[in-house]
Amino acid sequence: MTQTATVTSDLAAFGDEVDRMVADLAPTGWTTPTPAPGWTVAHQIAHLAATFRMAGLAAADPDAFTALAGTLSPDFDANVARALGQFVNDPPEVLLARWRAERDTAGKALGALPPDQLVPWLVRPIPAAVLAAAGMMELFGHGQDIADALGIRRTHTDRLRHLVTFAVRTWDFGYLARGLTPPAEPFRFEITAPSGALWEFGPADAAARITGSAEDFCLLVTRRRHHTDLGVRAEGAPAEQWRELAQAYRGPAGPGREPGQFA
Repeated sequence: MTQTATVTSDLAAFGDEVDRMVADLAPTGWTTPTPAPGWTVAHQIAHLAATFRMAGLAAADPDAFTALAGTLSPDFDANVARALGQFVNDPPEVLLARWRAERDTAGKALGALPPDQLVPWLVRPIPAAVLAAAGMMELFGHGQDIADALGIRRTHTDRLRHLVTFAVRTWDFGYLARGLTPPAEPFRFEITAPSGALWEFGPADAAARITGSAEDFCLLVTRRRHHTDLGVRAEGAPAEQWRELAQAYRGPAGPGREPGQFA
């Protein structure tokens, strides 16, 4: 299987997992509050639908995406609310169908591109494979909110490597979101996959070191669990600070989750 096909199929698998959580929900289930304040299950799926609409447009029609990006407000929260408004008021069956259509369109558009081909995105152009990984990050984080709301225990596979690699690539986002200067020295990341394999990033002799399981690492960088509730260990003061700030997405960090919230 080619790299493009692997990334595309893994993106689809992430989407299928989230889809299974909501496919048979009764209408009242869509109004279930999630851990994100003010967001129901419907809000989570609407956000994912809007995100995948933008990703599909970026991959299939870069000029149209650039024109759309030019209409966005400097206010991040206003942009999120505007995107949600295109989907969240749909009846559940309509929202479900639209979410499926948007992720199918985005998957096909990304899969048609070489993995290293640059496509426009919100801050700067990024490779198609990296945009697909960003989509997996969205599915992991918002999927966790849905799982928590509905009492679902997720089972993860080594597909998490895409998200782990993306989070290492974007390791400085937590600093940038808070107007802080990232440390100059590189970090060492040693992340244990669901299969037990060890994924290593950064120089082996780095003074700042992050270690832990892939699932806990992904919960950390999507801010779906407080760092004190996770088995992600930090060695060195810069790593300890990073663990408190970690996020794999641009924009405001948000309040995250409280210690012990999901004990």
